[in-house]
Amino acid sequence: MCVYDVLLRGGWVLDGTGAPAFRADVAVDHGRIAAVGALPGARAATEIDATGRYVSPGFVDAHVHGDAAVLDPAVQLAALRQGVTTFVLGQDGLSYAPATAAALAFATRYFAAINGPHPGLGDGPVTVAELLATYTGTTALNTAYLVPHGTVRHSALGPTDRAADAADLAVMAGLVEQALDEGACGISTGLEYIPGRYADTAELAALTRVAARRGLPHVSHMRGYESAASGAMTELLAVARASGVATHVSHYHGPAAELVAMVDDARADGIDLTFDAYPYLRGCSILAMVALPRELDDPDLDRTRDALTDPRVRARLAAETDPELWPRITLAHVPAEDFAWSEGMRLTDAARKVGASPVAFCAELLIATDLQASAVFDQPPTNSDESVRALLRHPAHIGGSDGIYIGGSPHPRGWGAFARLLARHVVELGDWTWEQAAVHLAAHPARRFGLTDRGLVRAGMAADLAVVDPRTVADRADYGDARRVADGIADVLVAGVPVLAGGELTGRTPGRPLRPR
Repeated sequence: MCVYDVLLRGGWVLDGTGAPAFRADVAVDHGRIAAVGALPGARAATEIDATGRYVSPGFVDAHVHGDAAVLDPAVQLAALRQGVTTFVLGQDGLSYAPATAAALAFATRYFAAINGPHPGLGDGPVTVAELLATYTGTTALNTAYLVPHGTVRHSALGPTDRAADAADLAVMAGLVEQALDEGACGISTGLEYIPGRYADTAELAALTRVAARRGLPHVSHMRGYESAASGAMTELLAVARASGVATHVSHYHGPAAELVAMVDDARADGIDLTFDAYPYLRGCSILAMVALPRELDDPDLDRTRDALTDPRVRARLAAETDPELWPRITLAHVPAEDFAWSEGMRLTDAARKVGASPVAFCAELLIATDLQASAVFDQPPTNSDESVRALLRHPAHIGGSDGIYIGGSPHPRGWGAFARLLARHVVELGDWTWEQAAVHLAAHPARRFGLTDRGLVRAGMAADLAVVDPRTVADRADYGDARRVADGIADVLVAGVPVLAGGELTGRTPGRPLRPR
């Protein structure tokens, strides 16, 4: 008689290959899947009755802003209740390492409404190895980390918009090389954010070439989406051709026919191109980037804040900003006592409440919050439900929530994106089969980031497993109450350890940083 650590009995196995589900027992021992099949005589210290449920490889959230939030048990619960067992961090070119003290301070302040402060790093400087150590044995989730180009650039050049010279490129390449040596799984860029937007194609090619030599990807928040997507994609493909790097586009959205054609053409041309996309028609970002023109979004954040006090600047904003923008903005995070009442309100409604114009109200709020406010915003009509569905069905798609966990009225995607993909796009609409869902949400992202011992239910693989009830799986988070956890996933293992049982955290923290293999 075989005795295992954990035995999942009688479930329908989604093995991650796309092959039809099959009924089997899954035995887990010493953190690995020991056997998959009929195991009538087996016993285990922990047995889970998976009858009528799917046993899936744990999902990999390919784009999530959990760099500090992953240490929060409430965020871990939100992820695990959706079957997510791994967060890919370091997104949009901005995170905590590798960073000088000045770069750490900048990234923490500029992305305060996205990542928040990390509780265990101090004032810096900080290496990737030091950051990854904070995720070892402290969380129920695994983490993977991308080298953030913007943080690297700030560390080498400071807050400047000048082009990098040969000496700068050598310093940045050395930082990227060291970060990859210390366990990062690729490099990320945020080409609409400071300071990543100051990089030219030559700089991007020089740094992504470091990742390309190791077979690791370049993950990019492009320089634009919607009407700007074509030019932005053209830039990424030029970088890929110059460096040979595999390329992954973050939160791809916009008019489906155009976006799908660009992906298909690039892949036909031999570019290794993938993307993630989430199943919502609203986005979320820092309010300053959404509301301010580029000339005001300064690398000196104090200068941006102070410019907003100038009546001439406000007059120009009122004259030059599309008036259709303001009603599309809902305030998500407002860290200022005098404006906290406005969280969850449309910006136009909040402005009307105090008798101010949208421009004046937005300016005062940004000043009061030290530019650390965020907003949920309606995407343009080109990002339709039909477009979302077309992107999800594409074979280059992998799952990513773009979850942000900061604020009193956050976007619900961090609590519901993966459950929504299952409940709506598998059960309700049939965009995927269950077998395809396991490929898009587990196998494909695991391969993309070099996590080759994950993403499949197969003997010898790491035992990150989610047990999904197809009858009850549902997202419950919405724009009125974003923090409601999902239903239908009550049992989850990470590295063979039950971290969710009966829908509740077990209190065990086997999560660790995953290195590409």
